[in-house]
Amino acid sequence: MDYLAPVLCTLAAVVVLWLLYAFVTAGGLGRYFAARQIAGRWLRDQKFAGKVNALIEPEKPAAPPRPSGEPLRLLALLQREGRLLDFLLEDIQAYSNDQIGAAVRDIHKNCQKAINDHVTIEPVLAQAEGASVEVAAGFDPGAIRLTGNVTGEPPFRGTLQHHGWRVKELKLAKPPQGQDEFVVHPAEVEMP
Repeated sequence: MDYLAPVLCTLAAVVVLWLLYAFVTAGGLGRYFAARQIAGRWLRDQKFAGKVNALIEPEKPAAPPRPSGEPLRLLALLQREGRLLDFLLEDIQAYSNDQIGAAVRDIHKNCQKAINDHVTIEPVLAQAEGASVEVAAGFDPGAIRLTGNVTGEPPFRGTLQHHGWRVKELKLAKPPQGQDEFVVHPAEVEMP
């Protein structure tokens, strides 16, 4: 029986420490007992548990939106009309220059026709290449790229190396509803 007193004292100390812990972490005994009451209801009531879980579970990030296939329409057009992708993705190392030149002539003609039919393109700067041009303050760096020794503040004077291209109008039909825009050219299977 001599061990009963130390065990009871230890048990009492644990209860006191537990209450002190609950008081400190919960912001008071009232909040601790309220939390216990909520936990009990959470265990018994599924509807209530769903609401609590929605509050404490981290939100799952939304799936990233699928990118638009719209920019691929021109690529699909160039493939359909001029077989451009077939040429660019082909290993041409084994072919002679004459064979490549003959293939490029047809690809160039067909792709140029497709672009002329569906895209209105104009130069970014109207001057001829090699002309001296002035780039004013406030220029669009997406439309004009300065190269060489670029120092100081605009206006800049330099030699036009390439007049650039800007799409003025794009006339591409939307694909039929339900068609995967990421298929630039469908697989072709010839049936016997």
